[in-house]
Amino acid sequence: MLNRKSFLLFVLMLGALLFVFVGCEPAEEEVVDGDGSLQRVLDAGELVVVGSGGYPPFNYYGEEDPDNPIGFDVDTGEAIAERLGVDLVYETSDWDGLPDGLRAGRYDAILGSMADTEERREIVSFTTPYYYSGSQLFVREDSGIEGPDDIDGLDIGVITGETYVDDAIGLGANDVHYTEVSSILMEIIGGRIDGMITDRLVALTAMEEVRGGDELMMAGELIRTETIAIAVRQEDVELREKISEVLEELHADGTMTEISEDWFGIDITKP
Repeated sequence: MLNRKSFLLFVLMLGALLFVFVGCEPAEEEVVDGDGSLQRVLDAGELVVVGSGGYPPFNYYGEEDPDNPIGFDVDTGEAIAERLGVDLVYETSDWDGLPDGLRAGRYDAILGSMADTEERREIVSFTTPYYYSGSQLFVREDSGIEGPDDIDGLDIGVITGETYVDDAIGLGANDVHYTEVSSILMEIIGGRIDGMITDRLVALTAMEEVRGGDELMMAGELIRTETIAIAVRQEDVELREKISEVLEELHADGTMTEISEDWFGIDITKP
């Protein structure tokens, strides 16, 4: 049994302990841990991005250096990597497999003229846009096709996995799939298909390189416009935010305009 003096001392000590552990407990602070995605790139000293490699003038293999891709996308990646203080590694793979490769961790980002769509946002995350483009129908000059409303039931070439597939289907055309724009152009010139829907700038550039390209023409106005951005894994929030920040700097200081004018003679980086 505790005597009165011991009991009072016990109560005082218990009160002090409660004051320390309860009464003086600081307000709980929210601690947000970084996801490490930006640091991963910085530690590696390189930003690994991917495109199809068959999409001139955005990302493709030129004759002067057939081992290394060049193009508007590649130069954009170089500018981003330089601002991050790392090297750019630009890899290429089949277009329809790029999202799976990204999610599997083979690349840090897809920098290959990918349109930012709601469907794609279900599996990847997009940065701020780096350029704007549009969907265009191309046909032979002697085809009699005047615009998108005339292709219902016709065979229209598209690149597998691109949003232009939906354009063709939506217009009632038979979507015929290929992996390269130049192959589609040759099919149109040869009369094996009726036309193609793809990015306007891509097709105009490819027509200059393909024999018989002067027999082709744009039919009608743009079917729709597209916002083009860089895709990263959904969990790589820090990396996405940093790349977006860098892109905004490149837009603001005129670097993106300069890259665009070098490749196209016009500025495609503004909506």
